[in-house]
Amino acid sequence: MLRIGVLASHTGSNFQAIADACLNGDLKAVTALLICNNSRAGVMEKAARACVPAVHLSSATEPNPARLDRAICQALEDQSVELVVTAGYMKKLGPAVLHRFHNRVINVHPSLLPKYGGPGFYGARVHEAVLRAGDTGTGATVHLVNEDYDRGDILLQKTLPVHPSDTAESLAARLRPIEHQLLIDAIRLFTHDIPTHNRSAGHG
Repeated sequence: MLRIGVLASHTGSNFQAIADACLNGDLKAVTALLICNNSRAGVMEKAARACVPAVHLSSATEPNPARLDRAICQALEDQSVELVVTAGYMKKLGPAVLHRFHNRVINVHPSLLPKYGGPGFYGARVHEAVLRAGDTGTGATVHLVNEDYDRGDILLQKTLPVHPSDTAESLAARLRPIEHQLLIDAIRLFTHDIPTHNRSAGHG
């Protein structure tokens, strides 16, 4: 069973989709850990209800960025995590995590990257940019995470038409289930591609 570590910052709809898919058998995986940088975020309550171990790690718990990076990495290793998913996580990952989990960190972004990605493009800002540009289509992307925002290799994309009546809110609402399914589909790719050393670690 693939062991997933989720990093999130807000309400955690993507976290819930992953946890549900693990519990109902849609994924041959287990949600092993939630790391949140906001102790009051709604995702912490979702983790508690799903009986997923959760930890708050942020600049409030560790002001030194390098030590915070190592603490996040250690928390993931302590739970034998094999795949890291950033699900609405609003902080850039540090070199310790990116090195330890090289090509094993994925993110879902609410646009067809490389359009509307990078610093400042998140949440409603992405959908507002799509509408301002007059695009007739948008979508979601799951990509590998590296040291640059939204620049990692693209794994999966799915498109969504933009209606003349759409607002940022309606686009977000229609795109959310697509994001969830795309994320589950991307995780499923890794359930068939677990390096031998990680597979043995996952059963400790």
